[in-house]
Amino acid sequence: MKTIQAYRFALDLNPAQERAVYAHAGAARVAHNWALARVKAVMDQRAAERTYGVPDEQLTPSLSWSLAGLRKAWNAAKPDVAPWWPEVSKEAFNTGLDALARALKNWADSRSEKRKGRPVGFPRYKSRRRTTPSVRFTTGAIRVERDRKHVVLPRLGRLKVHESTRKLARRVEADTARIMSATLRRDGGRWYVAFCVEVERPDRTPARPESVVGVDVGVRHLAVLSTGDLVPNPRHLTDAQRRLRTLARAVSRKTGPDRRTGQRPSRRWRRACTRLSRAHARVANLRRDGLHKLTTRLATTHGTVVVEDPNVAEMLTNRRLARHIADAGFAEIRRQLAYKTTPNGGKLITADRWYPSSKTCSGCGTVKTKLALSEREYECGTCGLTLNRDLNAARNLAALAAQTTTAGSGPVAARGADRKTRARGQVAEKREPGTAPAGKTGTVPSQGGTTDRALTKAH
Repeated sequence: MKTIQAYRFALDLNPAQERAVYAHAGAARVAHNWALARVKAVMDQRAAERTYGVPDEQLTPSLSWSLAGLRKAWNAAKPDVAPWWPEVSKEAFNTGLDALARALKNWADSRSEKRKGRPVGFPRYKSRRRTTPSVRFTTGAIRVERDRKHVVLPRLGRLKVHESTRKLARRVEADTARIMSATLRRDGGRWYVAFCVEVERPDRTPARPESVVGVDVGVRHLAVLSTGDLVPNPRHLTDAQRRLRTLARAVSRKTGPDRRTGQRPSRRWRRACTRLSRAHARVANLRRDGLHKLTTRLATTHGTVVVEDPNVAEMLTNRRLARHIADAGFAEIRRQLAYKTTPNGGKLITADRWYPSSKTCSGCGTVKTKLALSEREYECGTCGLTLNRDLNAARNLAALAAQTTTAGSGPVAARGADRKTRARGQVAEKREPGTAPAGKTGTVPSQGGTTDRALTKAH
């Protein structure tokens, strides 16, 4: 089995190397901003000509938004726009143009409703101060040295690595890995290099192939498993909040930059900002480490993992819980499970966003009309079942695996959402495959898609 995997290492750069890396990241930003200005100028010109009644065939020729079209326009203009272009690698300019091409495509697809999810706005210019410096290399000399303490990148040469690269070097030497690209990025006051590698791995099997586990994420407990295991929420951001406030207060008391007066930031302000960014990076690293350990354990142990699809953007509107929800990383858990289950021989099932996992009784299937967030114990009025609210939701998620085909394409038979009795209002009723109303298709959505539902009046 061939999979795409990333290997990320911290770098120890000397001042000359750091200036060279900054120059490449700045070149990517310059190319991005120039191409964006060119695209906007052409769009505005064509819009103005249309207001004067100019026919479409006589309008100013449009600029191609593809990477090849933007690169062609940049190569023709770079001697005048950036006379210093020979000093950096061509991959630096390609990085900025590629980012713009993808952003324009996402914006166009969002406007034409080809792209699902939240609306995507028009690309914006990249600021020198607020943009994270980054550059990506896809061609040229990209390799890991045999001493496992250095890496080689185009135009930048030999760079020292803070940690050993033996995990990647062993695979490259054994001819079971192929480096496809390398990305340099500054994060938390330190430069990192991330290698995108095509790795050849033997087929794997989970420790318990027939096991099915439901995962209910939350704030009180990071995850509650249908097996009864409770994963505590470490609350890294809450623990570091006092130190972050102190460091942020120290930054506010230093002399920072001012665009109106042209004032440059002081060295103490820069040092204070570095300390603050390192504190934030430590919180992010702790959170990432905990989530990786949790998702790896689930993917390597259970054959089928069932998770929810929470609307995190909507949940963050709750001002009392927004910080804790963001600190937990609900979406990151589902994202990591999505790419870890398949290489480990497992399967991931994503429950429908509107599936009432917390309101449904895991014993008899009765669905409550209302369930307040403060009710931490689920009590069923039909069968008398009483258990933890999150554990009940996890068991309902695990039961969804029985409704899914072996290929994970969707429910086999309709289950239970119409069992609940309400005096009035609408009841969610799951459809059988091929029983769509007139004018609609009856296909079952693919795994991870939103389950189609019909709304019927309760009697």
